[in-house]
Amino acid sequence: MSAGQPHNAARYSAFAVGCVFIAFQAWILYAPQQPLFERPIHLGAALILLFLYKPLGGPLPRAARVAIDLMLIAASVAVTAYYLVDFDRLTSRMENVDPVLGRDILAGIALVALLLEGARRAVGMILVYVLLVFIAYAFWGNLLPGWIGFRGFGLPAAIEISTMSTAGVLGITTSTSVGFIFYFILFGAFYGAVGGGQLFIDLAIRLAGRATGGTAKAAIIGSSLMGSISGSAVANVVSTGVFTIPLMKRTGIPDHRAAGIEAIASTGGQLMPPVMGVAAFIMAEMLGMPYAKLALAGLIPALAFYIALLMVVDLSSRREGIRALTEEEINDTAPILPRLHLIFPPVLLIGLLVSGYSASYAAVIASVVSLGVPFLRRNTWIGRAQFAEAFREAPRQAADVAIPIAAIGLVIAVAVQSNLALKFATSLVSLSEGSIYASLTLAMVGCIVMGMGLPTVAAYIIGAVLFVPAIQDLGVTPLAAHFFVFYYCVLSMVTPPVALASFAAAAVGQASTVKSSLSAFGLSLVAFFVPFGFVFDTGILWQGTYAAIALSAFGLLVATALWAVAFGGWCMRPLSMASRIVIGAAGLCAVIAPSGSVVWLGGLVIGWGCVVILAVFAKLPPSRWQAIAFI
Repeated sequence: MSAGQPHNAARYSAFAVGCVFIAFQAWILYAPQQPLFERPIHLGAALILLFLYKPLGGPLPRAARVAIDLMLIAASVAVTAYYLVDFDRLTSRMENVDPVLGRDILAGIALVALLLEGARRAVGMILVYVLLVFIAYAFWGNLLPGWIGFRGFGLPAAIEISTMSTAGVLGITTSTSVGFIFYFILFGAFYGAVGGGQLFIDLAIRLAGRATGGTAKAAIIGSSLMGSISGSAVANVVSTGVFTIPLMKRTGIPDHRAAGIEAIASTGGQLMPPVMGVAAFIMAEMLGMPYAKLALAGLIPALAFYIALLMVVDLSSRREGIRALTEEEINDTAPILPRLHLIFPPVLLIGLLVSGYSASYAAVIASVVSLGVPFLRRNTWIGRAQFAEAFREAPRQAADVAIPIAAIGLVIAVAVQSNLALKFATSLVSLSEGSIYASLTLAMVGCIVMGMGLPTVAAYIIGAVLFVPAIQDLGVTPLAAHFFVFYYCVLSMVTPPVALASFAAAAVGQASTVKSSLSAFGLSLVAFFVPFGFVFDTGILWQGTYAAIALSAFGLLVATALWAVAFGGWCMRPLSMASRIVIGAAGLCAVIAPSGSVVWLGGLVIGWGCVVILAVFAKLPPSRWQAIAFI
């Protein structure tokens, strides 16, 4: 990704465009318009902001680079104008019947080119390469052998399916950006600008700083809270890691381990309700499910993930003798009580979602309240700088998300119209010979590979198109299939060799990139097989009776806690490798236990696991708990 720094004129222009962008989004929330009116304007504004905030870099003279950026901005305006001028014709035309005009082809080519350049500036070349592969497949799929080949599209047909209807780049991905993602990014930017993120970090330090490995626990708690609001692993690492990583290093945690802890904690924020990650909004749209219900489905796995992460950090800190924060170090943080009123906006957001308000409406109300809450007490008043930051960051971050996911609409259009998704699903089932375990394992590997170097949302959309149909063909519910793909696309952010969140944390902590990636991946193993539990027990996703959900939650918590003991390597004393393998295997059995014939085995393992976990915290003499747990 090569982009220069915007000069003053670009920054002022971007701020003005961003304010108009916010005003437009507020207007369509209360006065909804036709999709082919809302979505092109949304994309046009996002493209303009992206080209202003991330001007072209490279060896060209500055005047040439500025001229190119101005041409790209002018092209973005022209493409947006095309959709507005031809709005009536585009909304009333019949696909595959009405002709594709010359100006349709010109505008379509321009839009695809703008999205490719925008995606390059937003997330780098890897996504661009993926897009180019699918574009090439659309035109030359007939040259490929076997099931993967198809007849190919001509230029008019390709333009029609990708840019001229509410499919392709103006389809579900852009719809989600317009209707959900923008408003939650708005809330995250506003809340961060008034000091909400710092409050989370300081609150976590006060809560966990005195415990063994307290700085690591504080990082996990603070990053999970902020990550659930920001919804971006890399952004969360950069914003919270500058505070948490030096703090962890100060108490004796090696720099690469501190970076790994921050990376996995920030990544897990995408799994934590109420906001979760950007991809969660896409998932809700694909499933046709209210976002609040989807967030509820993600609650139990997220809690299991973070409880296990806290446990493994606690146990490894005991094993390695990592000290807690001193009272003086804790008191260095600003007092919480005078700022506690700043917690009200996220609480209000959760309350509105639970009460049945639409997700976008709840986010807007919480955003407005975020700017007003600081004035409840004199010590938290904000000034023009904080207001300017809020109104600058919200549209900038929205543009960074909107353009890549709109570009992913090209992948969806090609995969669906060419029947690639259906053929891929059939091939996957055939390759696994109908085994649900083999199919899930192949899908898991595919999601992780797909996620290497791609933003989570891009990886999830591609994974959902290619893998979800195959998983559903095995009898898995749509909710479980989508969550399975979503989970592994999130974990791909810390899976080597390309782990974007780990790379960002290593840069912040000035640590080894390889060691940081391996450390984060090792910590992620406490939840790595949780998605298999979705398949075998949908109670984990809050489906079924309350009694069944409670039992499922208990079983999952025991399983992930067993993994924490295994990976932490400590249970009143350092554990041998053989003991760790046995405990880890027991945790795996507990996850897959609800699948029919092994229920009795799962119950036995869960009961045994409870004994092991109680032994960790009850401080029984080793001879007694070893005799009970057979470790």
